[in-house]
Amino acid sequence: MTGLLRKVDAVTIRVPDLDTGLEFYRDQLGHELLWRNDDIGQAGLRLPDADTEIVLTTALDYAPTWLVNSADDAAEQLTTRGGRLIKAPFDIPVGRCAIAEDPFGNPLVLLDLSKGLYVTDAQGSVTGVEPS
Repeated sequence: MTGLLRKVDAVTIRVPDLDTGLEFYRDQLGHELLWRNDDIGQAGLRLPDADTEIVLTTALDYAPTWLVNSADDAAEQLTTRGGRLIKAPFDIPVGRCAIAEDPFGNPLVLLDLSKGLYVTDAQGSVTGVEPS
């Protein structure tokens, strides 16, 4: 059996607003801005030694985001094997996402990139999604 969770795609970090979060994580700590989507209150920053991103968010709690093949399938598998669904799968600009808990109460954000990856302009602002 292949593992359900493929890799840590991102770690979400709640900030009061994107500019304040970027002032700290980009300007003070030196993490490069990869993308910024003001419509959903998120910005992605590069980790220099990994393809995992820091995702600053104004709406979500601190949690790892796990890349899965299908958020719908992963949510179903998790709940049939002892986990608990917190939020049913829903659409996001780059794919689908679901929020679950393991049997021990740990949050598991399940993300698939079924719609593609963000396309950005020179300033890192999201201009669209490119199918993968």
